[in-house]
Amino acid sequence: MSISEGGLTTFAMPPGDLSQVPFRVYTDPELYALEQERIFRGPTWNFLALECEIPNIGDYKTTYVGDAPIIVVRGADGINALVNRCAHKGALICYKHAGNVREFNCVYHNWTYDLAGKLTGVAFKRGVAGKGGLAADFDQTSHGLERLRVETYRGLIFGTYSQETPPFLDYIGRELAANIDRVFIKPLRVVGYHCQVLPNNWKLYAENNRDSYHASLLHVFHNTFGVVRPNMGGGVKIADSGWHHLSFTQREPVADKDVGREKVRSLKEQYRLKDPSMMEHKLELGDQVTNAIQTIFPSFVAQQILNALAVRQIQPKGVDRTELVWTILGFADDDAEMQELRLKVNNLVGPAGLISMEDGCVGGFVQRAAKADPDAMVVMPMGGRGISGSDGSRVTEAAVRGFWKGWRECMGF
Repeated sequence: MSISEGGLTTFAMPPGDLSQVPFRVYTDPELYALEQERIFRGPTWNFLALECEIPNIGDYKTTYVGDAPIIVVRGADGINALVNRCAHKGALICYKHAGNVREFNCVYHNWTYDLAGKLTGVAFKRGVAGKGGLAADFDQTSHGLERLRVETYRGLIFGTYSQETPPFLDYIGRELAANIDRVFIKPLRVVGYHCQVLPNNWKLYAENNRDSYHASLLHVFHNTFGVVRPNMGGGVKIADSGWHHLSFTQREPVADKDVGREKVRSLKEQYRLKDPSMMEHKLELGDQVTNAIQTIFPSFVAQQILNALAVRQIQPKGVDRTELVWTILGFADDDAEMQELRLKVNNLVGPAGLISMEDGCVGGFVQRAAKADPDAMVVMPMGGRGISGSDGSRVTEAAVRGFWKGWRECMGF
């Protein structure tokens, strides 16, 4: 149940039991507002962009941390993350998704900022004809754009509002950093973007990516064509904090005249693909991992499905609405054959992906049903009640429980 104390919602959570949460966590607008303060503006690293998206000085991209608009820009001294809000009246500075600028200019009253967010100019600063202008005690150096701390890793750019957030590698742990090292082995290039609106709370999609055992149940395509099956090798790795995770599957290559490739196999022989080349797997990462889904609390997902590489960013848009942005990736040195293969395999993901389309609706099913009794409990008993990883078995909700551990710790519940 929720209890209002001075306008701040506190929460009765089962003490010491990470395997239950009330459905209210998906429906309570007070909790949603508190998440913006304590999670997204709290001691967490939030994915912002890729370095390859802003290669030149003045290149910028707009994004979000929680529901706060952010500008990511490459300046002369490195990459800056700035709140996309003028220090004067609070208007957006950048309206375009991306571009290149020498400085930032607010269209409302023409306040200008350099690429580090420093206020460099104010229209009518000295008034007109000796009349008006800024107050004599106005300190221009104190009115720049709000800045986030920034760290980059393997071409990924992360930002945090908090000075208390530990360094990025300490935040995720070396074991989980190893998968980023494994996948992002060369300079990246952006193949394209998908964007979709999910009719559910952001946490339902965050949970979905940590729920490793739904893949072979909900996603029939996965199981039918052998990308993910419950009897495959692999496992689940969970950070010591519980906040972050990696779930992966692997299979042995089938003999083929093309070295380094594996033929598609169907669980049910009556099912065939008209073009099976979309399921070819060119072994480019030094292993036989077919599917690797990695999360970084609160809202980042790194994906390797066969040769489909991507990062996903979860953007809350209200208590029952989420925007999911997919950035589809390849390597800068991909040849024409690999570029074509990546495009084919990417039919598996995105809003209409042969795998991902189910995830786009199932969260909405939960969101609608959660309103039946917000104080009833979600139960997460698979794999016990702890947050330990597992070798081989992915029939576990340990990583989901780890997410709720992070949520409780950030929220103070």
